[in-house]
Amino acid sequence: MSTIQWFPGHMHLTRKAIAERIKDIDVVIELLDARLPASSANPLLAELTGNRPTLKVLNKQDLADPARTPVWLDWYNAREGTRAIALDASERAPARRLADGCRQLAPNRRGMARPMRVLIVGVPNVGKSTLINTLSARREAKTGDEAGITKQEQRIVLEDDFYLWDTPGMLWPRIVVPESGERLAASGAIGRNAYDDEEVAMALLGYLKQHYGAQLDARFRLGLAPEALAALHDDELLERIARKRGAVMSGGRLNLQKAAELVLVDFRAGAIGPITLETPEDWRVWQAAADQREAERAERKSEQRKRDDRRARNRAQDEGG
Repeated sequence: MSTIQWFPGHMHLTRKAIAERIKDIDVVIELLDARLPASSANPLLAELTGNRPTLKVLNKQDLADPARTPVWLDWYNAREGTRAIALDASERAPARRLADGCRQLAPNRRGMARPMRVLIVGVPNVGKSTLINTLSARREAKTGDEAGITKQEQRIVLEDDFYLWDTPGMLWPRIVVPESGERLAASGAIGRNAYDDEEVAMALLGYLKQHYGAQLDARFRLGLAPEALAALHDDELLERIARKRGAVMSGGRLNLQKAAELVLVDFRAGAIGPITLETPEDWRVWQAAADQREAERAERKSEQRKRDDRRARNRAQDEGG
């Protein structure tokens, strides 16, 4: 599967807005999807925010694997200048923990003379608007389950001395880890025109059958033993789900597009069960492979430039001769 890419024009503007706004910001909140804590983290954030103290918020923890979330929190909390908490943005109670996390990262920012200034960033559809509505107890931000709802920066006063700037959801210009693109697409962070539902659903099923086979079997009533389920090819698994869910067209042909949509909708809604699609060790392996590919790509480009330069010099010599 090729790496999924999605970077609409408004994201270029968001990137510029963050670079400008960050000059006056004390703490950055990066909202992550607790089901894909590394894949939903923006690799350009440190560059964009000038290494400001960062609060990593693993959102939608109610949809994530409760055994894996603490592992990810430890992974992020081990970083300098970083704190990590997990929450469900639809709840009111965690709001104080989020504010306290920011205060701990910037303890000198308090009172009207030195108010706390916070920028919140995250990938599309990660629950940022819902969180802001919860924190402010008002319908400040538009919400929806479509990637890219928020299109402009918004300023919200959470407390007299606590100002929060919301930005539109933003990815990065080139996703170099294919597994990251698959997971972002599965979560709904990427616009539907940028990926194939069947390919993304099969990649999702390929992971679920290995790590969450019991939940997968129960949800779709497949009636398969764990070994039999794990041995199925991803396309065969999607076909079985199509039959079980009645995704059949005239003539008995399977509607795999419809089956793929059902799988993705169920995953996004948490209907399959609490699931986390990656571990820190998974991420290290994927990132190392991506770094190797990028190094090889850079080497190929360098060699191509050298060949182009030699050809240009040879042409110049021929013309001069």
